[in-house]
Amino acid sequence: MTATDRTPADLLRSALAADPARPLVTFYDDATGERVELSVATFANWVAKTANLLQDGMSAEPGDRVALLLPAHWQTAVWLVACSSVGVVADVAGDPARADFVVAGPDGIEAGRACKGERYALSLAPLGRRFVPGPPQGYADYAVEVPTYGDRFVPYAPVDPEEPALIVAGAEYTGAEIVERARGEAEALGLLGPGSRLLSGRGYDTWEGLSAGLYAPLASGGSVVLCRHLDQATEETLTRRIDTERVTATART
Repeated sequence: MTATDRTPADLLRSALAADPARPLVTFYDDATGERVELSVATFANWVAKTANLLQDGMSAEPGDRVALLLPAHWQTAVWLVACSSVGVVADVAGDPARADFVVAGPDGIEAGRACKGERYALSLAPLGRRFVPGPPQGYADYAVEVPTYGDRFVPYAPVDPEEPALIVAGAEYTGAEIVERARGEAEALGLLGPGSRLLSGRGYDTWEGLSAGLYAPLASGGSVVLCRHLDQATEETLTRRIDTERVTATART
C-alpha cells in the first residue's frame, strides 16, 4: 500500500503490484461447505471484468448509484471494489427504487424489482455458478455475462476520491474516507501488516463489517478469511479453520 492510494481501487492496484500471488479473500459458507480462495491477482481479474460490465455493459457513470442487495460474500467484495473503480456509488442494502441499477442475490430479487434500471442477479451458489434453468425474470445473470468482459479495466473518466463511493447503514463515505478509516482501524482489528490474516464473521450491512471483511485487510496489506453463516460452524470447526488458515486475528461479531 502507498501513501498516494486514495480509493479502494487504488489499494487493489498497489496490492497487485506488491504481491499478486498472495491470498486476499478466502471465503467460507458454513451453510453449504463452500470454500473459495482468491489471490490478489484473481480478485483483481474479477474486479476488472465486473468494472467493465458496469462501464460498458450497464453504461454506468461516476455518480450513479448501484443498490447491492447482497450478503457478505466474495462476489460482493468484487462488486464493491468494481464500483470504486468506475466511480459509481455502492449502496449496500440500499433502496432499489432510488438506485440507477440493482445487483441482487436470491434474497434480494423481489425487492430489486423496484429498480427501473438494469438488474443483475447472482446465484451465490458455490463456484459462482449461474442460475438454472435461467435467471429470475427481469434480471441478467452475472455469472453468464461477466466472463465476456476484459481482464483489464481503464475508466473513461478519472475517479474523484472526494466524491461519494459507498453508502452503508445510512452513512455515506467518499473513496478517500474509506481508505483513511480502513487504515486507521486496521491495527485495532489485529491487522499489523503483510501476512496478517483476519477471520471475519461480520455481515456487510454495517461499516464495521465492511471494514473487517474487506477494506482494512486491503488497506493494511493483509488478507481476510470471510465467513458467511459462521453461527452454523462448531467451535471445533472454527478452531481448525483458524489453525489451517493461519489466522492472526478474529472479528466474529
